Amino acid sequence: MPVEGSDSLWDLAAAEVRSRERGGGEEDGGEAVSERTVFLMGSKNGGKTSILLRCLDREEPPKPTLALEYTFGRRTRGHNALKDIAHIWELGGGISLSELVQIPITPLSVRSLSVILILDLSKPNTLWRTMEKLLQEAQAQVEKAFSLVQRAEKAGVKHQASIRSAAHIFPKDYPDRELISPFPVPLLIIGSKYDIFQEFDSNKKKVISKTLRFIAHYYAASLIFSSIKSESLMSKSKNFFSHLAFGIDRGETVSCDYTKPLIIPAGSDSFSQIGSPPTENVDITSLRAKNPKDLWKKVYEHVFPDESTHEQRELKDPAKDPQYSELQIDAMRAQKDQELEQNKRNAAKLWKGLELEP
Repeated sequence: MPVEGSDSLWDLAAAEVRSRERGGGEEDGGEAVSERTVFLMGSKNGGKTSILLRCLDREEPPKPTLALEYTFGRRTRGHNALKDIAHIWELGGGISLSELVQIPITPLSVRSLSVILILDLSKPNTLWRTMEKLLQEAQAQVEKAFSLVQRAEKAGVKHQASIRSAAHIFPKDYPDRELISPFPVPLLIIGSKYDIFQEFDSNKKKVISKTLRFIAHYYAASLIFSSIKSESLMSKSKNFFSHLAFGIDRGETVSCDYTKPLIIPAGSDSFSQIGSPPTENVDITSLRAKNPKDLWKKVYEHVFPDESTHEQRELKDPAKDPQYSELQIDAMRAQKDQELEQNKRNAAKLWKGLELEP
């Protein structure tokens, strides 16, 4: 994805490091330029780039994301026309390249980091696995970055990083405070392709909506359903994005009705409002769940069995991923693979002959 301005990625990265070494943003007239980092990840072909372009008001055709891509957004603020900056990373490939989270999530970026998880509502059978894998990878990397910050502080090294825990959203007497496990940095979950999802059977919509409400509340995340074909939903999605990227007010709209697009800011839901997992045609006693989250997973996957295991294993090799296909290169690769197999067979015959010799 092209970036605004003429600076290269490395120029921007170097400028960011220099800025942070000075202690944060540049100052102008007593006001600081705000710099934040937003990391997008989610379902393969789930519309991440399209949503990002709309949130940044960029009129350009979306292109497939190759592994991990960087761009940035700017917002003019104040009478001095200061430009707040959002450093934006987008992970492609769904869960197949999840190990790349270590690049955008670092001790330097974690102090201003927010995560956006985009889940394709039109493919419910891969939804839980995508959500679980990506959030596990991202949370592990955030905690690793935070531990490095703490280690540096104990060694007496001055460091600006600190975790902006989502737990501050909840008052001390909030009834679910002891039952949730807040994601360590602000998290937004976007359910994409709502235009397709709204045509689903009512019971399926109920299961998906209630499950995502549970997940969002469990992680103290915001949740919104969106579609690039709906100006109204994209406008609301942009508000949530701008809240993370630039600190703009996200609005007070709340919608928990599963027959309509969900719009639930973090801290606006509760387990009592969500209720229990939809268990029609499910023998809940046979599921043997370890905890509430595991129960929701088992119920969800009973309704929407995960059919992606083999596919994801195949796509672990980028050479087999159709989005990276190149006719001439693939033909040469196939030829070399055949030659390699022939060499293996010849070598096997040779060693077999040697073993038979007295």
